[in-house]
Amino acid sequence: MSDNGYCQRLAQQVIDLHHSLSGGVSPLKNVSLMYSDKHLTLSPVMYRPGIAILFQGSKTGYLGDVSFSYDPSRYLLLSVALPVECETHGSREHPLAGLFIDVDMLLVQEMILEIGEQYDYQPPQLTTAIHSAQLTHDMLRITERLLEMMTRPLEARLLANQVIKEMYFYLLTGPCGRALLSLANSQTRISQIAKALRRIEQDYRTALSIDMLAAEVNMSTSAFYHHFKTVTQTSPLQYLKRYRLHEARRLLAHQQMKAGNAAIEVGYESVSQFSREYKRYFGVTPGEEIQRVRQATADT
Repeated sequence: MSDNGYCQRLAQQVIDLHHSLSGGVSPLKNVSLMYSDKHLTLSPVMYRPGIAILFQGSKTGYLGDVSFSYDPSRYLLLSVALPVECETHGSREHPLAGLFIDVDMLLVQEMILEIGEQYDYQPPQLTTAIHSAQLTHDMLRITERLLEMMTRPLEARLLANQVIKEMYFYLLTGPCGRALLSLANSQTRISQIAKALRRIEQDYRTALSIDMLAAEVNMSTSAFYHHFKTVTQTSPLQYLKRYRLHEARRLLAHQQMKAGNAAIEVGYESVSQFSREYKRYFGVTPGEEIQRVRQATADT
C-alpha cells in the first residue's frame, strides 16, 4: 500500500474513533486525536510540546514572523508550549484527521540512553522551537499501532509507552533529532527557556516578573529576555498574558465558568481589563465565547 493509501486508511480510523470514543477523547496518555470537519480561520491557539501528525487535511500557522504548515506529507515537532495563530483546513466531506503525541522528556531521555554512543549526540544550540520534516512509513506504522490500542485497554496500559518510545527513536535519528536532543540537555538555551515556560505553566496565576523567571534559569534579565524572545517570538510578559487568556478560554469553554470567575482564576485583578484583553486577542468577548459554546452544545 502506498503512503497516500495508508494515510487515507488511518484518517478513517481517526474519524471512526472520534465518533465512537466518549467526547472524541483518546484513552491513551500522551496521545490525542486531531479532528475538524470544518475550515477554521486564522485564530489564536496554544500548542503544547509534541508531535503533530496529519493523515488528512492540513494546518497553517504563524509564530511572529515565522510561518509553518503540516499535512499528510510532513509532521510538526514543537519543543516548547507556544501561543500561535493557526488556520485549519478541513471539511465535512474530508475532515482534518490526525494524532498529537506529547513530548514526554522522561521517555525521550530513556531512549537517548538506550541508543547510547552509536550516534554523535552533541546537543546543538538551537534557537527555534518549531520543526517540520517528511513523515515516514515507519512513523505511520507506529501511529497505526497507537490508534489500534485506543480500543484495546490492556495493550494500551502495558505497551503504549514502548510504542511511543519507538516514535521517539525515529525522531531522534531523523531530521528533527537535534531539536529533541537540545531540549533534553539542561545546558542548552532552548532547554533553559523550556524550564522558564514550565514555571509560567505552574504559577501563571501569580505575579511573575521577568527577574523571577530569569533567576529560575540562572540568566541575567537582559540575556533571558533576548533568548526567550528568540525562542517564543514574544516577550516573557506577553507570553504570560497569552497563557492566562488561553487558560481562561479553556475554563469558559470546558468548565462553563462565568467570565468574572475565570478572570480571577487565571490571575487577573480587574475583570474589565480581562474582558478588554480577551476581546483584543480572540476577537470576541468572554460573554460571546460562552454563548458560542452554549450554541455549539445545543447543536450537537
